[in-house]
Amino acid sequence: MEKDDIRLKYAIVHILNSEQAMPVLSDTVLTFGSDFDDFIRGHICRVVMGDDVKPGKFDEEEPSAAYNIIKAYNRTEQDFVQRTQDLATELFKIMNSNIDIPPADIIMVHYEADGEEYFAILKMNYKTSYTHQTSSDSLGNINDIILQKALLPSETQKLSEACIINLTDYSVRIVEKKYDVNGVKVNYMSKMFLNCTGRLSTKSKIAIVEKAVNNAVKKYYNESEQFEVQMETKSIINKEIEEAGTIDVPVVIDRIFKENVSIKDEVKEDLSKYHLEKEPLTPVNKNTTKKYEKQFLKTDTGIEIKIPMEQYNSKDAIEFITNPDGTISMLIKNIGNIKSK
Repeated sequence: MEKDDIRLKYAIVHILNSEQAMPVLSDTVLTFGSDFDDFIRGHICRVVMGDDVKPGKFDEEEPSAAYNIIKAYNRTEQDFVQRTQDLATELFKIMNSNIDIPPADIIMVHYEADGEEYFAILKMNYKTSYTHQTSSDSLGNINDIILQKALLPSETQKLSEACIINLTDYSVRIVEKKYDVNGVKVNYMSKMFLNCTGRLSTKSKIAIVEKAVNNAVKKYYNESEQFEVQMETKSIINKEIEEAGTIDVPVVIDRIFKENVSIKDEVKEDLSKYHLEKEPLTPVNKNTTKKYEKQFLKTDTGIEIKIPMEQYNSKDAIEFITNPDGTISMLIKNIGNIKSK
C-alpha cells in the first residue's frame, strides 16, 4: 500500500496527558490540509507496511469496551466524534492508573484504502526538545529558548504505539510497546485496552529464527567456526531476500548447517514451538533487511570493518585465513584505490 492509496474521511485529536486529572477531548473533527493530510497518511502507511506490525483479532467472548465502541460506530461524523471520545476516555483510564505509560496526543482516523474502510488509533507519544519563544516588554522584543515537553513525532518518525482496525471484519493490526503495569512489563494496548490476541510480527519471527540459529552455532561450534557460520548465515539470508523476496526458513537452515542433520533437526524443533519451522517470512520494509546487506565485524583489538555483501561473496575481494595458533587473518585483495575518511 502506498500513501496515495489512503483517503481520509474523518480525523480527530484528543489530548491524553496522564500528568493531568482529565483528558482534553475534542468536540470537532480536524480540517484537512495538504501538509496535515500527508502527515496522517504517512504515519498510517508506516504502521501498515512495517515489519513490526502484529496481526490480531478481538476477543469476542469477552469483548473489551473498545471493541464494543468500535462495533457500534455508525460511520457518521457526529458518531465518529462521540466514539473517539469514548475510546480516548477508556485509554486515559489505563494511562492514568499506570504512570510508566507515556502521555500522548491520540489521533483517531476513519479512512479508506483498497476498497476497505479502516479505523486508526495513532498514539503520538510526546518528545522533548527546545524551541524559540518571542515576547516583548517596554525595551522591545525578547527572543528566548524554551524546553517544549509536548512535541509530536515528526512525519518521518515511526510510531511505537498504534493500531489499525478493519471496519468490515474487525481484524486488527497493532504496533505496541510494553510498559510497567503493577510491576510487570505488559503490552497494555492489546491486553488491557483492546483485549485482542495477536500473532508474531515479521520482525519478531526473523529475530526468533536468528536466535535459534545462533544458539545452535554457539552450542556446537568453536570460536573461529562460530565467526564463519554467523557470516555465512547473513550471506544466505541476504541471497534469499534478493532472489526470492522471502526468507524460506527450511532452505536457510539446510544451507547453514549443510550435512549436520542432527543440528538442523534441533533448530527446526526449536522453531516449531513458534510454528516457524516451515513458514516463509516476507519482510516488506527495507529497514528490516538492510542489516543483511553488509557484514559488520569487530575484532578483540577494537578494529571495526564493514564489508558490502557483494564483496564478501566474491572470493576475489576478501579472504579469511585461520592461522595455526587459532587466530584469524583477513586478506583484502585487488584494491585499486584507498581513502581515509
